[in-house]
Amino acid sequence: MAIPHLRDAAQPVPTGTDLRPEPGSFRDPANQVFHAGQDVLRALDETAAAHWRALAGSDFFPPLLATGKVCGTEELPPGTAPERWAAMLRHERIPFVSHPYEWSFAMLRDAALLHLEILRAALPAGFTTKDGSAYNLQWRGTDPIFIDVGSFAPLREGEPWAGYRQFCQTLLYPLLLNAHIGVDFQPWLRARIDGIEPDQMGRLFRGTRRLLPGVLTHVHLHGSVQRRNAGRSTAVVREQLRDAGYSRELALATVRGMEKLVRRLDHQPPESHWVDYQRTCGYSEDDRATKERFVTAALASAPRRRLVLDLGANDGRYARLAARHAGYVVAVEQDPAVVDRLYRTLRGEGERRILPLVMDLADPSPGGGWRGRERASFAARTGADTVLALALVHHLAIGRNVPLPEVISCLTALAAPGGRLVVEFVHPEDPMARRLLANKPDGIFPDYRRDAFEALLAAHGTVEQRLELPSGSRTLYQVALGG
Repeated sequence: MAIPHLRDAAQPVPTGTDLRPEPGSFRDPANQVFHAGQDVLRALDETAAAHWRALAGSDFFPPLLATGKVCGTEELPPGTAPERWAAMLRHERIPFVSHPYEWSFAMLRDAALLHLEILRAALPAGFTTKDGSAYNLQWRGTDPIFIDVGSFAPLREGEPWAGYRQFCQTLLYPLLLNAHIGVDFQPWLRARIDGIEPDQMGRLFRGTRRLLPGVLTHVHLHGSVQRRNAGRSTAVVREQLRDAGYSRELALATVRGMEKLVRRLDHQPPESHWVDYQRTCGYSEDDRATKERFVTAALASAPRRRLVLDLGANDGRYARLAARHAGYVVAVEQDPAVVDRLYRTLRGEGERRILPLVMDLADPSPGGGWRGRERASFAARTGADTVLALALVHHLAIGRNVPLPEVISCLTALAAPGGRLVVEFVHPEDPMARRLLANKPDGIFPDYRRDAFEALLAAHGTVEQRLELPSGSRTLYQVALGG
């Protein structure tokens, strides 16, 4: 089964000594993910290999591959798999790996809907998914992709969906928090890799909140059933469900009901300063036009970039410019409302080259999960060819009290060796800088000066271009970073 997104299968197949285990793939001993160069590989034991071949030969699975809803996957020739493994798959490489706590509300909802759509297609064909985790989904721009091919397994009659609890904890409950009580879910998911427990949700949804859509069934009833069955084995629970008449048709009806619920959930956050930043930021038309020309020239002056980071992306104005000159752009913004609006706009346009993410750059995503390595930190996932840091430095250095040397070290560390930094310095006399400084003690930032900033840039690379905007209070730099 050849998939267009994969490398030519005629290319050399990696050997066992080339394989590097994926730190986030160790919980299922039947199939594990490895990396070899640019290849993403999945090793299967005898049972998992049999499940894969049945899956590949089914009627429902190939259309999911063809439409890109499941990541591109093909089986490598016999004898490829290392000792103890029965088969080896090669997967499409995702342009940039992100985590659910970096997504906006609409992103999480669309990821949940794709998961349910896939399960709804699998059940009538006699398959289910063993997992329901949000981490089984990734993005190609604004298109969600299901990546855990090893999660598919034959369905046993009378067996409930094994992934239901994970789906609730990492997808449904975060959506309910945002939609029903306006609480941002990102900190909750970042704090717990397994998501939000039913008992935690239950304490938040008491009184009349119990009657909100989805709460009584999927929070309170789920929590009650979970407590009642805590001491029983899976086999006993399965037998009880079978005796009670639980069937494939009932499972399918449950999935359809869940889909209807998730589709109805929505969250319209209150307006914030950042939502309308392009109008309120104070740039003159001359400044804006000059800045766009500088950024465009910087992006166009080098060979086509594989990955560009737009840090402090706001409404995506410069991410869109970058997408004309790069294979992929990750647009990072702190405000979930701004990211949500950008995502909805880009998705409506069918944009596959820009991935918007929610992240506070003064507190970026750390490593998480088992030994802090199961989910890689933001810094470990970057290595961009170009980093855009426009109208950002003053917010970190003055607004968040991060010393200027630390700011520059952070920005340059996000680039690949030999990469490029396009950065804007807002002078202390700029109105925005004065506004930030007005809330700080006098003299707290003696080194926030243009000469000190330029010296730091020179220590990290070569300043290739420098341009002061017409207003005279902001300067743009194009820096070739040291290898």
